[in-house]
Amino acid sequence: MKLDFDYLQRCNLTLERSLQTLEAAKDSVDYEVARNAVVKSFELTLEIAGKLLRKILKLYHGSPKTVDQLTYKDVFRHAAKHDLLTMEELERFLKYRDNRNSTAHDYGEEFADNTLKLIKTFQKDIRTCPKSFLTPYFTLFLLIF
Repeated sequence: MKLDFDYLQRCNLTLERSLQTLEAAKDSVDYEVARNAVVKSFELTLEIAGKLLRKILKLYHGSPKTVDQLTYKDVFRHAAKHDLLTMEELERFLKYRDNRNSTAHDYGEEFADNTLKLIKTFQKDIRTCPKSFLTPYFTLFLLIF
């Protein structure tokens, strides 16, 4: 199985550029456009991280179908169970997911501001994903198979 973290890192780069545009657009109409781009980049990046974890978890379970049936939050819980995430990282990713679920139903200014408060920590977590997702056990597993 080939795991490609390039798209995840590219999404994070897009998020970073959107943030730069947002900061440069303060006090202009472009601020809302950039804020929306940040929120959408956040949502996409989080989804890609979950999909990568789901692929990795299929190596830990006897049945890939079992992993396919996990809810999004359960994917992250199982990742923590297999030491792919620390408990602190798990709590943050669950918080990110709760925020993302809110964005699907509320496009007001308050929700966007709540998302912006999470972004810096989120970006750090995404930058370290390849390291935390690929534990020594998993790396050894890939070398064997």
